[in-house]
Amino acid sequence: MPERLDVLKTYKLYIDGQFPRSESGRSMPLTDSKGKVLAHIARASRKDLRDGVEAARKAQAGWSAATAYLRGQIMYRMAEMMEGKRREFVDALSAATSKGAAAKGKKGSDAEVTGAIDRLVHYAGWADNYAQVLGCNNPVSGPFYNFTITEPTGVVAIVAPDERPLLALVSLLAPAICSGNTVVAVASHANPLPAAILGEVCATSDVPAGVVNILTGERAELLPFISAHRDIDAVHAANLTGEQNTLLRAGVAENVKRVTCRGVAGGKGVIDWFDNGQCQSPWWIEPFVEMKTIWHPASV
Repeated sequence: MPERLDVLKTYKLYIDGQFPRSESGRSMPLTDSKGKVLAHIARASRKDLRDGVEAARKAQAGWSAATAYLRGQIMYRMAEMMEGKRREFVDALSAATSKGAAAKGKKGSDAEVTGAIDRLVHYAGWADNYAQVLGCNNPVSGPFYNFTITEPTGVVAIVAPDERPLLALVSLLAPAICSGNTVVAVASHANPLPAAILGEVCATSDVPAGVVNILTGERAELLPFISAHRDIDAVHAANLTGEQNTLLRAGVAENVKRVTCRGVAGGKGVIDWFDNGQCQSPWWIEPFVEMKTIWHPASV
């Protein structure tokens, strides 16, 4: 009997609810600790980033207009579909160990998948509750009511770190979408495979096209374009190098985008993604909403 031939999968980008190849035609191999090629991953280009931002902008009005309850239900559905792909996620996290992206130490791949699902459920619950915490009824002198309410910022770029490629991505992405923003996410450079599978989850879990767009590729190639892109309203990143954080913050000069960089790789304040007290706060939502103050006459 002839030896079985493995057909390697080529994981594509996830843009506007579809799975295109990179417009550049490029891909890159993902290998395990022994150098065996596990799959091929699309390598996004500047044009792919622009396409993702355009899709996110097109979807933003509809997503922000959806009821908070509906957004929470859709995020919960994402968690359900992730549970259905648990084994695939675990295998993806466990196999790609060549660059140190696989789970190590006391908390392994299965714990990371569980943490990512739980975090998505957590922020699904915040979708119709965060406004009461971040907004308020302001005391004023005079016959008026004064309310501060929240509105989504717009299009948010997510830049995932190398470690915990699934849990970190979900932790950065969920606070943005639960509050009505749309996102363009750049996957972990070390192991982009879980992010590619997350795109498949989005496609089958009622997420409207364009709300979540996922790019895989060389982070160093895409960061300058994220920083300079004038239609990106905010950036959410974590555990990047000091130079990468500085590069992202330089984009503030282009369009006054809000840049939130949490922790520095190898430095102080690095994020522990399993720390619920650190990563499950409504203050992770706050950078991606705008505060609007409304005055209304009070009846005499």
